[in-house]
Amino acid sequence: MQLKTSQHKLTSLTHIHSPATKLHNRFNIKEDVTGHTQVKSSVQRAIRAKILEQYKEGIEGIIDDVMPKKSPLILMKCHEHINLIVMNNEVLFFNHFDGPYFPTLKLLHKYPNMLPRLQVDRGAIKFVMAGANIMCPGLTSKGARMDVSVPADAVVAITAEGKNEILAVGTTKMSTDDIKRINKNIGVETAHYLNDYLWKTVVDL
Repeated sequence: MQLKTSQHKLTSLTHIHSPATKLHNRFNIKEDVTGHTQVKSSVQRAIRAKILEQYKEGIEGIIDDVMPKKSPLILMKCHEHINLIVMNNEVLFFNHFDGPYFPTLKLLHKYPNMLPRLQVDRGAIKFVMAGANIMCPGLTSKGARMDVSVPADAVVAITAEGKNEILAVGTTKMSTDDIKRINKNIGVETAHYLNDYLWKTVVDL
């Protein structure tokens, strides 16, 4: 197995968060992958079923394209109990312990309707691209949009004013209704963002 990355020093970091544990530890994918294995068909079916249950209508029509039944599923285990779901040398999802599965941005760029999308204002872009958590005012000010209603602890995609691509994936710390009503503190806890270390990594098994 090889993990290919850019020539930058190992300073681009992905922050993996679990709604249950609020894990804030940083991890370096090149150094922290502890092992990988091709899972049994029963385990693959269970992972697929959990992802289907989690994302329902967002993935039902594309699940066979995202996770072909006949393609082997590789489970990569990392330090801090982080798991990566790999198929055809592409990291599709990641999670912490038995927590929710987060789709990677590369997968979301192929299937952008998999997750509900929240839009930050233009001024928040530099903070999103640095991996910062997203504050409520960045989701409620002029230029921001929340056209969907989601509860707390929902996995969401983050877009930005004037940008077409999804920039980040995270978990809502409160419902969208409360984000609008309270309008302070963290609205979305960032799990993965454009050009972080997970984005830059290429798996070669």
